[in-house]
Order: sequence, then C-alpha cells, then structure tokens
Amino acid sequence: MAGIFGFRAGRREPEPGPFRPAVPAELMRAVRRIEIATKKLVDEGVAGSYHSVFKGRGVEFNEVRSYQPGDDIRTIDWNVTARMGSPFVKQFVEERDLTVFLIVDISGSLNFGSRAILKRELAAEVSALLSFAALRNQDRVGAALVSDHLELFLAPRRRRSHVLRLVREILAHPSEGGTDLDRAVRAAVRNLKQRSVLFLISDFVGTPFSRALKEASSRHDLIVVEIADPHDLSLPASGPVVLRDAETGRVGVVRGSRRTRAFGKERASEREELRLLTKRLGADHIELRTNRPYLPALVSFFEQRRRRFQR
Repeated sequence: MAGIFGFRAGRREPEPGPFRPAVPAELMRAVRRIEIATKKLVDEGVAGSYHSVFKGRGVEFNEVRSYQPGDDIRTIDWNVTARMGSPFVKQFVEERDLTVFLIVDISGSLNFGSRAILKRELAAEVSALLSFAALRNQDRVGAALVSDHLELFLAPRRRRSHVLRLVREILAHPSEGGTDLDRAVRAAVRNLKQRSVLFLISDFVGTPFSRALKEASSRHDLIVVEIADPHDLSLPASGPVVLRDAETGRVGVVRGSRRTRAFGKERASEREELRLLTKRLGADHIELRTNRPYLPALVSFFEQRRRRFQR
C-alpha cells in the first residue's frame, strides 16, 4: 500500500488534546489518509484475524452459586462451602479487558527511506492498523514514543481520537539525538501498569536492545516489529557511496567492495542477534520492509500465532 509522499515533520503542538487549529493542514491530511486506508484494511478482514489471536487474558471470577450435579469439583469454593454448610462453586466469565500498547521508535534513523515510504511513515501506518483493529475488538490502546529516552507516553484508552493523536505524533513529533532502546523502552515499560500485548516497533539499527526486550517480555506479551529499508541491509556494490547519519548529521563516504561487505555483515549480525533473542524470550518477531506491502506479513503473523495457540 502506498505511503505518505513528501511529508515533512512539523512542530509539536501544545498539549493536551488530540487536535488544535494550529496543526498544519498537510499533517491533518496525512493522518486522515492513514485513517481511511488502515480502517479499510481492518474492515476487509484484519479485525477477524486480530480477534482470533487476541481474545483477552483468560477468565475472571464472576460469582458463586450452589453446586449442581455434573459441576467440576475443582470449581468448588471451599471457603463459602464451609461457611454456608452446603457446596458452592465459583463461576467465571471470559476476561475481555485487553490492553494493546505500542512502543514506537521515532529516532532519526526512522526518517529514512530509499523507496516510496519512509520507515517512520510505515511505523505510523502499521500502528494505525493495529490500533483500529484493537478498537474494533473493544480493547484499550496506548503508546509510547521513544528515541534515546522516553519522548511521549499516551495512557491506554478506547477512543478514535486517541488513535488519531497517536498517528499524528508518530508522523510529526520532533526527535533529536540518537537511539537507545535499552534506556527508552525500559522507561516506557515502567510507566505501563497493566499487563499488555506490547508491540515494539523499531528498525533496531545501531542501538542496544537486549535489556529492553528482556524487561518487556518478562511481564508483557511482546511482539517485535522490525522495520527495514533495503539500504539498511546492504549498500550498493559499486562506486563510492555518500552516507549521512540521520541522527548525528555527519557525512561520510564509503569506498570499495570490502567496506560494503563489512557493512552488510554488521547489519546481518545485528538482525541475527535480534532474531535469536526474541526466540529465546518466547517473543514474536515480524519483519516489515519499505519496499514490500506490509499487510501480507501481518496477516501471516496472525495466522501463525492462531495455529500455535490452538495446538
């Protein structure tokens, strides 16, 4: 699906409130385009896939009633039984109060894309799709924007305006400095009080992440969403390549196939480390690329997760 072309981040508007008259019209149009496109995908089937995978955390206690023949003896409430002098059993209902929380990397490296869409724009679209699917499922949605620190924390809510603000912030929130997921994600997780389905969205380029993933997965259902551009993975094989660091602004020239191969090996090593760590932690890992449609990868993830939980 096409991204948002030619958009440039604007300044951050005063808080609070989802929208202000001072918000640039271009930004408003970008948010609206993302809303229309992602809600259409939700309507066309993503919501059903989402519901089949995220059904809540299980069951919660509702009430007690008198024991009836055929009831599971494991549900007997022995305290009430002893007090009343006759057997009573506990009744449970499905717990539907699910929280979906997105931690989105908005550091400088996300403002890059060698194809039609920037990595930051792709992060906004994917966040919108997941958020609208959650709202359709009556789940709460919250988010944190991170770079080398916690930039913004949005507490979970069940509001369309809340999701639109999230999309707008991902597109336009200014970010300065580098990336430190270990520091920033841990700060976000410590502000998140309830257990959640937690999507961590980042390109994982040049940043420590092992401590962040370990802390996030220790309490939450962690799903790592890796956003990659083809030039994140390898450089052109011929000729000198001029590179500008998106986070520091420094410019350098890479010459020769040896340095190009070294860059590719370094990135491959980082991505393999991420893959092995998520597997070891029991977390899910989704890879999305700026040069490919993201919907098939998300649908495949939902299907694989559904089959795994049905075993």
